[in-house]
Amino acid sequence: MEWVVKVGGSLFPENAIEFCKALVGKNAIVICGGGDLANKLREYDVDIKFSNTAAHKTAILCMDILGMLVADKIDGAEAVYSMEDAKKIISNGKLPILLPSRLFEYLDPLEHSWNVTSDSISVYIAWLLKSKILIVTNVDGIYDVDPSIDGAKLLRNINAKKLLNFSETSVDVNLPELLLEYNLDCYVVNGKFPERAISLIEGKNSKCTFIGVEENLSKS
Repeated sequence: MEWVVKVGGSLFPENAIEFCKALVGKNAIVICGGGDLANKLREYDVDIKFSNTAAHKTAILCMDILGMLVADKIDGAEAVYSMEDAKKIISNGKLPILLPSRLFEYLDPLEHSWNVTSDSISVYIAWLLKSKILIVTNVDGIYDVDPSIDGAKLLRNINAKKLLNFSETSVDVNLPELLLEYNLDCYVVNGKFPERAISLIEGKNSKCTFIGVEENLSKS
């Protein structure tokens, strides 16, 4: 698989479904974020204080749920639990949507923390598959300040080391550490415009943010 595409829960349901329809037939595997379901768990955790492991595992189950629902609405997409099944789906011209909970019952490489979300999980899976990683969210990429602030500037390129110093962006705070650890670059793109992601997958330029380790920045 050439691409791991993480579709943010902020796009669910309509934008996530429409975006994934555009990916059918591409050499890509989709991983859905947990969206409002995972956010609700986080709210409960503030008051009730579940164990880190329980919160981590149930948040991953939220990814399963949204992934299954997205797959249900797309002809040519299929929810899968393993990367072997995903490869079979791609070979048949369909789009695999990975439900990661079973995989992470066996592989548990990431910190059990709210700092680790579906973004970090997708980076880890991209490293396993030796694939490129595309993070699809509800904004155009990484901004120098909160994008809701007037004058916020979209950063077309940023070094992962520099991103470590950002307090909050459209990707989780653990993501740049993993990119550096695994020597992976990453694109962040707005899923409300599927054609932008398709352009990147096809090797063309598009409106996005490229996050890379230092030696990869010249490739963007």
